[in-house]
Amino acid sequence: MNIVFAILVLGILGAVFAVILAVASIVFAVKTDPRLPEIVDALPGANCGGCGYAGCSDCAGHILDGSAPVNACPVGGAACAEKIAAIMGVEPSSAEKEVAFVRCNGGTAAKKRFEYRGVLDCVSAMKVAAGPLECGFGCLGFGSCVTACQFDAMHIAPNGCAVVDPVKCTDCMACATACPRKLIISVPVSKKVHVACINQDKGKVAMSVCANSCIGCGLCEKECKKDAIHVTNNVAAIDYDKCINCKMCTKVCPRDCILPIATPEEKEKYKAVKKAQADKAKTAAEAAAAAQTAAPAPNA
Repeated sequence: MNIVFAILVLGILGAVFAVILAVASIVFAVKTDPRLPEIVDALPGANCGGCGYAGCSDCAGHILDGSAPVNACPVGGAACAEKIAAIMGVEPSSAEKEVAFVRCNGGTAAKKRFEYRGVLDCVSAMKVAAGPLECGFGCLGFGSCVTACQFDAMHIAPNGCAVVDPVKCTDCMACATACPRKLIISVPVSKKVHVACINQDKGKVAMSVCANSCIGCGLCEKECKKDAIHVTNNVAAIDYDKCINCKMCTKVCPRDCILPIATPEEKEKYKAVKKAQADKAKTAAEAAAAAQTAAPAPNA
């Protein structure tokens, strides 16, 4: 009899608490915008942090409250932005896709202070006398960025420098976070001309540590007709808003630190064109001088 009574009491208590919890769940319910789970589903679910938020759910929340744009996810790209824009009832952004770029082409062209033998990781290598390279700015080539990339878009090239596959790159910039020398930046995918050096040492010093270093000579700046490249802190930098991919700067760079590197044939053709222009200008100047000399003197 005692057992039955105990069971009955527990049953009644359970029913009472169930009713209380049910009422509480209604009274204290947190209203959720039905668009939130839709936005989360539209996101790729990589949780890479490339958007600057703590995962896709956090990103979705910021998109919903308007503190992040519909194209906040670099991994999802335009297709993801269009889906989210449809959910939010706004027009998708037409911003151009960007990809990561490694501002170094030194690799085997950079001189070494010592042969590093340790954990194959750039951060670890930096802890040993600030790295094995003479250049204090160059790519160490041990692949911290490669390890950080979840999309197989980063590799170590045969010359020992990290390079980006723009087709696979989602611009999540996990590689940039992993790089201890902060060599990696985000650039518009349509721009093909890049300065692959950030060495801020003066010309003689920069030249002594790497065969591909920028020496701040300014020839690229003088050649550019669009005012799209300038030497600042002894190193050239491109203004991508002005650059038209004419590649004229690549043809005058004596250090081949501006990509894509001009071929010898392209450089010779460029020199021939410049010589022809100079000869034409000289001939015109000589003709003008001769005409002025031959002209009769004005009557007194």
